Amino acid sequence: MHIQFREFDQFSVWMWLKFSTVPSQREKQYIEEVFNSWFYLGKLGAFNAENLQVQETGVDLSYMTYDSQGYDKSLLALMHNMGEFEYQGQWARCWFDLGTSDAIAIDILINALTQLSQEYVTIEEFYIGGENEDWPVEDSETSPYSIYDN
Repeated sequence: MHIQFREFDQFSVWMWLKFSTVPSQREKQYIEEVFNSWFYLGKLGAFNAENLQVQETGVDLSYMTYDSQGYDKSLLALMHNMGEFEYQGQWARCWFDLGTSDAIAIDILINALTQLSQEYVTIEEFYIGGENEDWPVEDSETSPYSIYDN
């Protein structure tokens, strides 16, 4: 899967996927489940790089002391909105307002999509940001509106 970052605005970003073939209904469901799960975690503040206590501890987690106040000591890192998935031939796209979530969210999404592409639905390209010339975002019924309320 080729990954490319284009013009990026944290508060209004389109994500584009190109598949090897026109995706089936089941393949669309796989893709949408990954993004929906990722978004829900982001909406709950899961992608807060200021509170990665377990990651920063290293490999030996036995008897680790976890500061349960750590989350409260960090700045909020919440995703705000997600549009509906749209499909056109071999392409899919979705609009996001990533809010104050940290960049680790994108790494986690890329990791999940890489594995999904290897096992379930072949994703040839993943573009983060920007716009495709042959599919203007002005044609979208979801941007910049959310299917979720804050």
